[in-house]
Amino acid sequence: MNLFLNIVLIILGLASGGMVAAGIFAFISAIGIVPRMAKRTQTQKYIPFYEDIITLGGIFGTTTMFIRYHLPIGSVLVAILAFTNGIFVGCLAIALAEVLNVIPIFLRRSRIVRGIPIFICTIAFGKMLGSLLYFIIDGFFIMN
Repeated sequence: MNLFLNIVLIILGLASGGMVAAGIFAFISAIGIVPRMAKRTQTQKYIPFYEDIITLGGIFGTTTMFIRYHLPIGSVLVAILAFTNGIFVGCLAIALAEVLNVIPIFLRRSRIVRGIPIFICTIAFGKMLGSLLYFIIDGFFIMN
């Protein structure tokens, strides 16, 4: 009975994880972040490569939840990986805001007509500063 229960739990866990992953990737494709970024950087011919890399990143990120990887990489590479992860999350957030027309609606209602690039950069800087404070404070409390 115990073996049967474990097999059922494994199947349910894999199925649930697959559904969550499918939902996230459907969300990413629905807001069109990959074609939009490829168009802005004029690298449309690499869209299948970008999609494969995002899928592999999702698989790797998921497996890090239950497998401890020990990669012999230095602090500089870890910082680069964290930076690129932040860029992806920022692009995803901006793409979602763009799809929902959050920024144009806010700018129209607040009657901001000049300094829009500064406004957007301020939002990005605030997000970066908030993330840094979160990880610095969290790291401080973990170390003590």
